Amino acid sequence: MLAEIKGLNEECGVFGVWGHENAAQITYYALHSLQHRGQEGAGIVVNDGEQLVGHKGLGLITEVFSEGQLEKLKGKAAIGHVRYATAGGGGYENVQPLLFRSQTGGLALAHNGNLVNAHLLKYELEMQGSIFQTTSDTEVLAHLLKRNSEFPLLERAKVALNKIQGAYAFLMMTETEMLVALDPNGFRPLALGKLGDAYVVASETCAFDIVGAEYIRDVEPGELLVISDQGINSQTFTSNTQHAICSMEYIYFSRPDSNIAGINVHAARKNMGKMLAKEAPIEADVVTGVPDSSISAAIGFAEATGIPYELGLIKNRYVGRTFIQPSQELRERGVKMKLSAVRGIVEGKRVVMIDDSIVRGTTSRRIVQMLRDAGAVEVHVRIAAPPIINPCYYGIDTSTREELIASSHSVEQICEEIGADSLSFLSQEGLLEAIGRNHTNEFRGQCMACFNGCYPTPTYEEELVHNKC
Repeated sequence: MLAEIKGLNEECGVFGVWGHENAAQITYYALHSLQHRGQEGAGIVVNDGEQLVGHKGLGLITEVFSEGQLEKLKGKAAIGHVRYATAGGGGYENVQPLLFRSQTGGLALAHNGNLVNAHLLKYELEMQGSIFQTTSDTEVLAHLLKRNSEFPLLERAKVALNKIQGAYAFLMMTETEMLVALDPNGFRPLALGKLGDAYVVASETCAFDIVGAEYIRDVEPGELLVISDQGINSQTFTSNTQHAICSMEYIYFSRPDSNIAGINVHAARKNMGKMLAKEAPIEADVVTGVPDSSISAAIGFAEATGIPYELGLIKNRYVGRTFIQPSQELRERGVKMKLSAVRGIVEGKRVVMIDDSIVRGTTSRRIVQMLRDAGAVEVHVRIAAPPIINPCYYGIDTSTREELIASSHSVEQICEEIGADSLSFLSQEGLLEAIGRNHTNEFRGQCMACFNGCYPTPTYEEELVHNKC
C-alpha cells in the first residue's frame, strides 16, 4: 500500500562502492533504485584519496543532485544514503551520510535501521563530554568510534558495535578504508557485490542490477567487512548471532526485483497470495491489488483461485510528496490523490481487494468505499500478512500500539470498521511457508515481532523490556 498514506515506512537505504573511478555516479544511480526506502533526504560522500567530500539535502535523489553537484564529487570510493525520518526526526542535519572531520582524518557514516539503546548511550556519552550535532541515533556510533582513537579503526569499531543494540546496517568510510557492519540479528538486508574490480554493498540487490554489478553474497549477521585498496577482509565483531531478518522486507518494503537472503521478493509475495487463497477462499468475479507492493500477492491469489486478476485500482504516479502530512484529514485525502478505482473493471462485480497490511484501518476503509463508489457490489478484503498488533523498534515507522487497529480489534470488528463484506489475514504459519526461509538447508529465521510480540532484542520500552523471545 502507499507508504506515505498509511504510516508504514522503511528507515532508509544505503549503498557503498570502493575502487571505481566514477564512484559518485555509480552511487547516484544505485540510490535512485533504492528511492522507495526513503524519500525525505539523500546524500553522497566521496573519497578522493586525500579527503572526504560530500553533498546532501532534503528531497528525492534527483532533487538533491539537480544542479551539477554530482560532477563536483570526484573520487574512487563513495557511500550514499536515502532517508525516511523516524529516529531523530527530519531536518537537514539528520540527512546522511553524516560527515565528521578531525585532526586524525575524516569519517563518513550511513545507517539503515534503528538503535534501541541510543538514548541511554547518548546520555552516557554526554556525561563524558560528547556534544551531539544531530538528533539522529546514527551519530552515537561516531562518538563511540572516537573513543580510544589511538587504536586502529577496526578495533574501535568492534568495541563500538558491541555497545549498540537494535537494527543496523552501517557503512563507515575514511580516507583509507570502508567498513561494513550488520547487526547480530541481521534485521536489515545488506548485500555484497562486485563491479569490475570494485566492491559494492547495498541494502537491496536491485541496486546492483541498475549499475551492472554482480551479486556475490549477503553480509552475515555480526559480520564486519573491511574494504580497501588491498582488497576485502571479512571479520566478525560478535559470535552471538542469529538470523532474524524483518518479515516486512518480503511483505512490503523491498522492491519486487530484489533478492533478499536468496529469495526473490516478487516470488515470495506471489506465494503469500497463493497461501492466502488456500486459507481464505472466496467466490468473486475480480481480484485486484492495491498498488504497488500488493500486486504480486494479488496475482498469486488470482492464479490459485482462477478468479481473473484486473487493474481495479490505479496509482497516480505524478502526485508529489507535499501531502505527506501527520494529520488524519490530510492522510485520508491523500488516498484519493494517490488512488483511483477503475469503474469499467469493478462496476457490478464482486471484488477481492488484496493488500499487504492494515495499520490504522483508515486507508483500507477509504479504498473499500472507493471501490463501492465505482460500482462494486461486494468488496472482500484479503491481507497477505498477519495482523500487525505490535509496534516495531528496529527502524520501521509503525504507529504506537494504541493506533494499531489489530491490537485492540478482532478480525470481525476490523471488517466492520473498514466496511468490507469479508476480511481475512494470512496466518503466521502461512507467511513463513510462503516466504520459504525455513525450507533452506539451514534454517534462516526472520523477525515476526510486529505479529507475535517476540522481540529478538530488548526494546528499552518500559512495558516491553522483558518481552524477549
